[in-house]
Amino acid sequence: MLALTPRIARMRVRSSFIVLALTLLATACGGSNSGGSNLTLNTGPAPWPNPEQVPERIDAAGLPSSPTESLTVHYHSHVDIFLNGKPEPVASSIGREDQSLFSPLHTHATSGLIHIEAPEDQHFTVGMLFTEWGVRLTNDCIGGYCSPDTKLTAYLDGTSYTQPISTIILKKGEEIAIVIGSPPATIPSSWDCLANIDPTIENPAQCADFGQQVPA
Repeated sequence: MLALTPRIARMRVRSSFIVLALTLLATACGGSNSGGSNLTLNTGPAPWPNPEQVPERIDAAGLPSSPTESLTVHYHSHVDIFLNGKPEPVASSIGREDQSLFSPLHTHATSGLIHIEAPEDQHFTVGMLFTEWGVRLTNDCIGGYCSPDTKLTAYLDGTSYTQPISTIILKKGEEIAIVIGSPPATIPSSWDCLANIDPTIENPAQCADFGQQVPA
């Protein structure tokens, strides 16, 4: 084997550094915790449909999945989405694939009732919900709506939330209102669960989390 001249040795070292730098750049730009899947985000207008690639999106949210629902930790929150004052539905099958696959964070109907049914307690956030939904949620954009062109705000039980919307932690009986554009005439401070669910799909007993009891 021929000995490398100092110049050739320097060129090879430099090439190695370039390859390493390009590899790191590609990882930073395209890396995710979704197992390498090419998951796209919905950047279009509301209403946003049920997501595809449900298992991959659950994984991207950093959550486990199971063929059954776990009721060790079991409570409910509610999410309203308003677009220029009018309500938009929350998709009916976020974090869920029929009755065969469940994330601990999921929906069953378009009521906006968010089901938390987990094997252990942890913080579940609006950011996780939108990741499972496959809808873009950043500090500046929700779906196809971005500030400063469109105002984006959120309220918890009627009180303005000043941190990034994605950081909202879902809590038992909490009313979360996400407002895109102009607000509704009244920002809801609570949710009338019994009046807004379909009892053939969602159990009225779950309305106890919102301070309501099923009439005898």
